[in-house]
Amino acid sequence: MHTPLADRIRPQSIDEIVGQKHLVGEGMPLRNIIESGELPNMIFYGPSGTGKTTLARMIAKKTDRTLRKLNCTTAGTQDIRDIVNDLNAFTAPNGILLYLDEIQYFNKKQQQTLLEYIEDGSITLIASTTENPYFYVYSAILSRSSVFEFKYVTPTEVEEAVNRGFKLLSEEKNEEFQIEDGVSSHIATACGGDVRKSLNAVELCVLGSKKPQDGEARIITLENAKALTQKSAMRYDREGDEHYDILSAFQKSMRGSDPDAAIHYLARLLEAGDMTSAIRRLLVCAAEDVGLAYPMILPIVKAATDIALQVGMPEARLPLADAVILVCNSPKSNTGHDAINEAMEDLKNGKSGPIPRQLQNKHYDGDDAEVKGQFYLYPHDYPNRWVKQQYLPDALKDKKYYRYGDNKQEQAAYEYWKKIKGE
Repeated sequence: MHTPLADRIRPQSIDEIVGQKHLVGEGMPLRNIIESGELPNMIFYGPSGTGKTTLARMIAKKTDRTLRKLNCTTAGTQDIRDIVNDLNAFTAPNGILLYLDEIQYFNKKQQQTLLEYIEDGSITLIASTTENPYFYVYSAILSRSSVFEFKYVTPTEVEEAVNRGFKLLSEEKNEEFQIEDGVSSHIATACGGDVRKSLNAVELCVLGSKKPQDGEARIITLENAKALTQKSAMRYDREGDEHYDILSAFQKSMRGSDPDAAIHYLARLLEAGDMTSAIRRLLVCAAEDVGLAYPMILPIVKAATDIALQVGMPEARLPLADAVILVCNSPKSNTGHDAINEAMEDLKNGKSGPIPRQLQNKHYDGDDAEVKGQFYLYPHDYPNRWVKQQYLPDALKDKKYYRYGDNKQEQAAYEYWKKIKGE
């Protein structure tokens, strides 16, 4: 059976781990915990291919504990019970270190099963997840564990692993490799901080190269490296944290009037095939963040998104890019956003009341009405098409939800109505 290069080249000591120096660098908290030999229950949170499994193996070796690993995508409660039932002083004299990979796939009941074994010391738990543990891990497990966040590995750090991978394969094949300039750096960058993915790319580059004649070097070309790592840097799961992180960055970049960043995140969404999410955020941002500072933004952006949906990719990128840049460069106002939020909050808190009589759709007063008559003042019958009358319910008659923004458009409206109303 073929063992992937990423497994064959796993670090043999903590110092050989690529990246995560904020956790396992000399003097860092997790490094100190490991070296103390007294392990708490831990949750490793971070992207795939950043060393979570490798470090768990290293911890078991360093603390002389028996490592048992389960993947929660396929394991169940009985697998945990089987591990505990097999415990004895001969097979695990220093206790069991249970590594649960992808714990987010265990439901609440399955996670609750772990509690009794954690609390009585039968096992020490290290759980890993690519999703935010505060959303996916049962609170009782969280309260008994320390959370450590693994970060993306930088291209410079990944390149070290890539070079080690080429060296190991060269030794295994007993061949000399002639690696073109830029191959290692391209793989390190294109694989998006995922060490495992980068080592898979290394192996593919070797396997995909022409077999050399006796005495010749195997040539690893940059062209092959680029072909074999297409879209490798894309980290995207429509149900995961990465999805919401990209969407959040996309909208915040538009709100922050940064067209370069906004176009970057638009490209990531389109490259991942998620034009629908990009359009939804673009429309929301036009209304929420530009709003009344440039009211025509709404029909313009709507037209651009309609065109995108009609023509499809790859041409859809053009009207969407135009719309994104327009939103970035437009003046900003969230007065409409604040007004509707405040009004809805009042309703949730019970602040409402009967609609004023003059606004009701009635043309007849019952016998019980103390004052009869519609009393509605038709604004078009008055100068400047405006007349003062009460529109809000009595309980809210002096409430101000909308406050004019300081942009040119809203200030012009403010000055106009101030003059009309004689304020």
